[in-house]
Amino acid sequence: MIIYNRNEYKALTPKKYKKEKKRLQVELLKLQEWVVKEKKRIAIVFEGRDAAGKGSTIKRFIENMMPKTVEVIELGVPSKKQEKSWFRTWNKRMPKEGNICFYDRSWYSRAIIQPVMKYCTEKQYKYFMYKVNSWEEKLMEDGIILIKFYLSISKENQKLRFHLREINPLKYWKLSPNDWKANKNWQILTKFKEHMFKKTSTPKSPWVIINSDNKMIARLNAMRYVLSKIEYSGKKTIKTKKWNRELPKYELNVNNVLFENLSKEQYELLFRIKGDE
Repeated sequence: MIIYNRNEYKALTPKKYKKEKKRLQVELLKLQEWVVKEKKRIAIVFEGRDAAGKGSTIKRFIENMMPKTVEVIELGVPSKKQEKSWFRTWNKRMPKEGNICFYDRSWYSRAIIQPVMKYCTEKQYKYFMYKVNSWEEKLMEDGIILIKFYLSISKENQKLRFHLREINPLKYWKLSPNDWKANKNWQILTKFKEHMFKKTSTPKSPWVIINSDNKMIARLNAMRYVLSKIEYSGKKTIKTKKWNRELPKYELNVNNVLFENLSKEQYELLFRIKGDE
């Protein structure tokens, strides 16, 4: 298991975030060109609790990529046939040659969400946990480059994001009764999550844990990790930047509203909220 949180991003401002994001996205395009040319296959998994920022992180990965050779996989509610043939279901959704696939939740929903919410049987859960490591090893032997991210969020920040979705006229549909149910089952989910890390984080296929309490920083950390782990043509060393830690003015624009003369605590709260824009 790898905990990947770059310290230099702690002093990041929204302006510097945009500059750094562009810098990393330029490299992501180089990576994609290499994937296409060399007919590589990359599978990038995003797991995490509801509202951890999986979808928004994937969006920043792909927003400047060539759409023909990149795909976002989101299974949704599986059919009965898919439930019974879980690994076969995901075998069909592996990247083709020259493609990158991003998984907004993956086969690992059977390791956490499904057993907690009673969407699978105990037998199905145990079989999955027994089989998944050897299954992933075969994927990698077949040439797939597999990266597994888990975006970690605190219970307090999850509640905050749920409430923000609830009152947002453009995002209220993202919040479901099951989201609140999962929040109430926080400790049970934690137990299954920790067991998943223990059993399925291997030297060849480790889980990469990224703190997602600040979505913007989490996105940069995820991009940077992918670029650091793959050797592609024209790769430019992503040097560490020394951001200025002095913020003489605590002000921020959120949803086209400028907030000025903020305290440090108010600024940090709005900075997190801005990540949902």
